[in-house]
Amino acid sequence: MAPSAIPPAHPGTGRRVTSWDRAAILCLGAAACALSYDALQQMAVAIHVRGLLTYLFPLVIDGFIAYGVRALLVLRTAPFRARLYVWALFGTATCASIWANALHAVRINQQNPPGTLHLSDLTVGILSTLAPLALAGAVHLHILITRETTTDTAPPPVPFPGPEQPTSELAITRRGGRPADATLDELVEIGRIAVTEHGRISRSTVLQAIRDKGLKVSGERLTEVMNTLRAESETTPANG
Repeated sequence: MAPSAIPPAHPGTGRRVTSWDRAAILCLGAAACALSYDALQQMAVAIHVRGLLTYLFPLVIDGFIAYGVRALLVLRTAPFRARLYVWALFGTATCASIWANALHAVRINQQNPPGTLHLSDLTVGILSTLAPLALAGAVHLHILITRETTTDTAPPPVPFPGPEQPTSELAITRRGGRPADATLDELVEIGRIAVTEHGRISRSTVLQAIRDKGLKVSGERLTEVMNTLRAESETTPANG
């Protein structure tokens, strides 16, 4: 017998996110960006980038760090090659920013006049890397808070149209208590249509077809769908 109500998406989530939380994270990210920007802009001058173009150099490096965090979260269920490419871009930009910030700080430290507070080059180099790391952390926190707030306030998903099927516990909730966007059978049906249209079984093709329906699917559930489709393709010639 079907239950009378679907359990809440986030039972007992505690305090809700406020505008002050968002403002604090944005201020932290802006401060980290400004500190890293100043060092990278001076490094652009040192490598002989001309004129106003020196102000674009920090945007290229730290911009890849900031958007790389979001890309990693958005593509967390993408094929391995896509995720590896994003990780390579993100890692390269992060290492470049950390190295440039550290090199800038060490060189300035070596030119520090006597009589003022003087730290070792190692200490200065380590402390200078906090700015680019804080930038990546602030972006990550902002994305997580935004996603949590959107999940809490979003309306229930519209069920996928199809023949009536008996309600099962798997159709009511996902792992962790979140409402399921669609049942496994509905996702497999979407995958069958996509495979028929493209003529081959591809994980990326099936995933895109599910997203085109406005549905979300976890990596574990997508694997179940692909296993079902591959099993059907192996048995179809024998039945024919």
